[in-house]
Amino acid sequence: MISFKQLPIEAKAAVAAGVVFFSMMLSRSYLVEKLDFRTRRWLLRLQMAVFANTLMLMGSLHVWRSTVTTFTRSSAASSFCFMLWKIAVFMFLALAHSSFFTLLFLVAEEPYFFSLAAYTCLGAYILLIFFLFTLGSVEQAYKFLAGRGTKAGTGNKNRTALKPVLAVLLTVVLTVVGLLNASQPPTVNSVEIPVHKLPSTMNNLKVVLLSDIHLGPTVGKTKLAMIVRMVKALKPDITVIVGDLSDAEAKIIRPAVEPLGELDSPLGTYFVTGNHEYYTSDVSNWFKLLKSFNIQPLHNDNVKIVSPKSSSDWFCLAGVDDIEADVLRYSGHGMDLKKALRGCSSEHAIMLLAHQPIAAKWALQERPDINLILSGHTHGGQIFPLNAGAYLLNPFFVGLYKVGQNTFVYVSPGTMYYGIPMRLGSRAEITEIILRSP
Repeated sequence: MISFKQLPIEAKAAVAAGVVFFSMMLSRSYLVEKLDFRTRRWLLRLQMAVFANTLMLMGSLHVWRSTVTTFTRSSAASSFCFMLWKIAVFMFLALAHSSFFTLLFLVAEEPYFFSLAAYTCLGAYILLIFFLFTLGSVEQAYKFLAGRGTKAGTGNKNRTALKPVLAVLLTVVLTVVGLLNASQPPTVNSVEIPVHKLPSTMNNLKVVLLSDIHLGPTVGKTKLAMIVRMVKALKPDITVIVGDLSDAEAKIIRPAVEPLGELDSPLGTYFVTGNHEYYTSDVSNWFKLLKSFNIQPLHNDNVKIVSPKSSSDWFCLAGVDDIEADVLRYSGHGMDLKKALRGCSSEHAIMLLAHQPIAAKWALQERPDINLILSGHTHGGQIFPLNAGAYLLNPFFVGLYKVGQNTFVYVSPGTMYYGIPMRLGSRAEITEIILRSP
């Protein structure tokens, strides 16, 4: 029987990841009600950081072998430049691994340079792993088809050396493109949506949709102030924030949130939780902070949006807690559609705010009379190659979907980004929704 010591380091990392994952499930299932919020918050984040790092260790070993070990037998292996290259690769991997720990120690009003560098390296790490795997697969397929699987020669050695060089070059180029794309202000996307049973006096009502701002290690007050200025320039009747506003506790990041106090939509500004609000374990304090800025959380609740032209014309705006609250067993929280829609009848138009598209799907299965659901969460995949996974894991990916005869779902690609300050194959967006009455 093989002992743990005899296992290759990749297998040891996989076992360690499994142990950490089991501890995460144990914490969520049995310890969550026995721990105070502060302890729970630190434990959850520490477990997530360790779990991510143990998984990344397997990839990091592959990166090191591909970009360093491959060249140790070359004539340049003893040169000063190669020593600098080894240091650079080591620092790159160390920064990528450290990114998950910045949530514990490096969150402030504005991002620290270290956090930006660490998360940039994480984004580049994902790209590099993808290209090394893809090019390696192409190489193996070529060998198989050419019948050279057992032959070795100068040509094979050259191709082996070319693979990491090409992967690094592609990674550098796309990293720069992704950084430049994410540094641009969000695009304003104007969408007209017909809403069944919307009163004619509310035709052309303007709703601005924000989602996934992710105030934290790499998004701070400056970017939020820019978003608020752009929203105010649109002069919306209603502003809604559909979750993942922050990745940090309210007290720590309060100065960065202050620009939200400048939102002044005449029919109100509303907020629902996303999964990341529950990762902070500080939802109650976030609700208090948002209320102080005249932003109303819809905690499985609804409000009547009354027409400025006629007090007898209105529609129901409801919001549900994010479904992650149920997974985390967050006390007093969890998606409760019946409670959220209490008093909302099918005689009036119904608009629902639900952070995750899967929650939108569940809501429509229970209440098909909902006319419009606004969601976020997917980020449009944020960066290649994660786009494919986000597309496959969500029933609605990004943009406008018509479901049935009188129902629409709109999924925002996110107003900023999560952690990694890059966008590839997606674009940050502020959505201007014009409601049309039939």
